[in-house]
Amino acid sequence: MQPKPEQIKWIKVAVFVACLVPLGHLVWQGFRNRLGANPVEYITHSTGWWTLAFILITLCVTPLRKLAGQPWLLRLRRTLGLFAFFYASLHFITYIWLDHFFDWKDIFKDICNRPFIMLGFAAFVLLIPLAITSTNKMVKRLGAKRWQWLHRLIYALSALGVAHFWWLVKKDITEPFIFAVLLAALFIIRLLYLLRQQRQQRRASPTSEARSQVA
Repeated sequence: MQPKPEQIKWIKVAVFVACLVPLGHLVWQGFRNRLGANPVEYITHSTGWWTLAFILITLCVTPLRKLAGQPWLLRLRRTLGLFAFFYASLHFITYIWLDHFFDWKDIFKDICNRPFIMLGFAAFVLLIPLAITSTNKMVKRLGAKRWQWLHRLIYALSALGVAHFWWLVKKDITEPFIFAVLLAALFIIRLLYLLRQQRQQRRASPTSEARSQVA
């Protein structure tokens, strides 16, 4: 059953509010002085964790839409993707502002000493054009095919993000391992879908050729 347009509208509102819950919880924890002994590290870890979470949730929309036969789910993908960029921006701002106070020399030294930061920075840079081109106007300007090719960068940046998290944790890799397994599963699903699509095209092409010869 497909929800009605009015229902989809309220679902989108509910998803938008739900996406703000992690930020609200973080702010609430700050007011109650429950950010731990190192608040900056807590905020950095929290915003980074939710960035990865929203990226993976965004990647889940298409498989869920196909498995459930619910095309309207695609209307939630833009909101989820933009919230991934939102939390990534908070993560980046926390690092360069609260952690290093815009001391670019210190940031450069930190990157040299801890190269995993470069992976996170590269993932954030790749996320920027996806956020900029998320509007319907940009889809029309780029064209559907170019837009689709550009937004496949999400697979590369998600892999960089998981690697960044894995390299950061070092000891207890439980959380990054879970992210890696989920991402690998999404990659496999995507690959299987592409192989199935190619098979269908190969089966359809002889039929079309035969029809043209008959005509």
